[in-house]
Amino acid sequence: METKQSIRKRIFQLRGQVTDAQVHRNSLAILDRLTDTAAYKDARQVFAYMDFNHEVETRDLILRCFADGKEVAVPRVRGREMDFYRLTDFTQLAPGYFGIPEPVRGEIVTWEDALVIVPGVAFDPHCHRVGYGQGFYDRYLSRHCEHPTAAVAFSFQILEEAPWESTDVLPDMVVTENQIYKR
Repeated sequence: METKQSIRKRIFQLRGQVTDAQVHRNSLAILDRLTDTAAYKDARQVFAYMDFNHEVETRDLILRCFADGKEVAVPRVRGREMDFYRLTDFTQLAPGYFGIPEPVRGEIVTWEDALVIVPGVAFDPHCHRVGYGQGFYDRYLSRHCEHPTAAVAFSFQILEEAPWESTDVLPDMVVTENQIYKR
């Protein structure tokens, strides 16, 4: 089986080949699929990541959450951990960890039943996830295990089989522009 490191390298190369227009179009398709799920419809609060470097875009998702009356929080890295800050508008954000937009002010929230939108490099149909290698989401979700979770990914990020470890926390579903995979 391919190593996580080689998968990351390959997927980053593929992400670099996708145009901004393709990223935006496919992100909107993923958003439509995600917001049609019971997990989204039932959520009062959403923990979303801020996209970076051709990941599935999340700004339109956040705006949709606001329009649907949902509260939103986004992560800020603190050492080896991350905290979620209530987001009320995008002016709260500035480049942070690795240049990823993070909140520079706001209230830390601990909504234990918020829907968590999980980023990742690659996934498989069984919802195994290859993350970025720092373990932020695995550590957070292992301590806050009541959250419903949904990963978002482009179809080219779905592998036949992804390597996984016992410490990996699998999302409940992976939503792509073409399909939803459930655990």
